[in-house]
Amino acid sequence: MEKLPVYFIPHGGGPWHVMDDAFGDPVGYGKLREYLEKLGQTNSQKIKAILVISAHWEEDFPTVHFGTHPPLLYDYYGFPESTYHLNWPAFGNAELAERVENLIKANDFTTKREFKRGYDHGTFVPLMIAFPKPKIPVIQLSLVKTLDPETHIILGKALEPLRMEGVLIIGSGMSYHNMRGFMAGGKSAVENSEKFDNWLAETVTNPNVEERSSAMINWQKAPAAIECHPRSEHLLPLFIVTGAAGNDTGKTDYSGTLMGVKISGYKFE
Repeated sequence: MEKLPVYFIPHGGGPWHVMDDAFGDPVGYGKLREYLEKLGQTNSQKIKAILVISAHWEEDFPTVHFGTHPPLLYDYYGFPESTYHLNWPAFGNAELAERVENLIKANDFTTKREFKRGYDHGTFVPLMIAFPKPKIPVIQLSLVKTLDPETHIILGKALEPLRMEGVLIIGSGMSYHNMRGFMAGGKSAVENSEKFDNWLAETVTNPNVEERSSAMINWQKAPAAIECHPRSEHLLPLFIVTGAAGNDTGKTDYSGTLMGVKISGYKFE
């Protein structure tokens, strides 16, 4: 079977995909929608399942969702009532979930199982756009609450074999995630996002895997790193994706702005 790429995608804010004004940035969000639609079209005929690592799920240990028909988890607040009644009937697969679990365990991780939690908006929002009619299993894997970069790179390495098994691995986060910066806008937020985005592009595209991993482990030393990520949960899905990339080189697969700040998506193949 063909070796699949791995992706880190920006998932945007809340249920933007069903909001007419898209947080006042219909152009920026329109471009993101086009990217996600293309991602789905490119991969839909090649894959047997999707594994998503979302910034919006953290557990004490790597936790695999074993539910067969997870509901949608509307983990956002203050939006129109209609956004809490969306429908996207994706489904899980216990056999694949166990495969994910076994790969992680084989790399000396303690794991947990989850059965009731719904697909959070880091999963269902972008995937509703990319795969509007879900016809294959969608499995979720949590982050680890420590938010330790190296732990998540190693976790990603454990998942690499899935790429030869028809499983598309997607890390769903944001390359910039400072809510004050988003809301306040201004020159400093824009400049910080550009500085960090440039560092990310340089790091992701570095063909030297050891250098790439080392840079990501020490991401807080990057230009404007803390200003762009006061907390790193939206960056960590990229570290898992980087681990799952193995020796493959990354590239910037999406480049745009949201509410004035720079955001990017990445692909390894």
